[in-house]
Amino acid sequence: MNKKTVSYVLTFGILILVGFIIKGTFNQPGIEDMKAGFKEIAKYRNENNTGPVQRVYIITVKDSVWKEMEDYGNFMPHTKYGNTKVYFFMESANVPKQLQPGAVNFDVSFNKSCLALYEKSAMSQVAFNKHPFN
Repeated sequence: MNKKTVSYVLTFGILILVGFIIKGTFNQPGIEDMKAGFKEIAKYRNENNTGPVQRVYIITVKDSVWKEMEDYGNFMPHTKYGNTKVYFFMESANVPKQLQPGAVNFDVSFNKSCLALYEKSAMSQVAFNKHPFN
């Protein structure tokens, strides 16, 4: 083969490789690919940007697929030295609409309806608890 043919083959190979990289970048799985039907009902984030950031979410699901709930929690934003909590409820259950900071994030009357709690602590340790208030 002459230099021109080798150059065309290398260019074509590189273009195919770049095409696969771009396709892989834009086809990453995300929350919308999950089957449990997640819907965000309420969220809270404290205003503190210089210290620990606390994020709390209330999410309803159509189906209690534990693995998808944990994956959903992993997709949620987290700040180094901050705390992220995601409470999961069935969509037909009694769900809190208001959140507050601290250890207790909503009225205790909703505790019976809570399916699961995903928590990522300040040191990025993940805890996923099924029926955390039972």
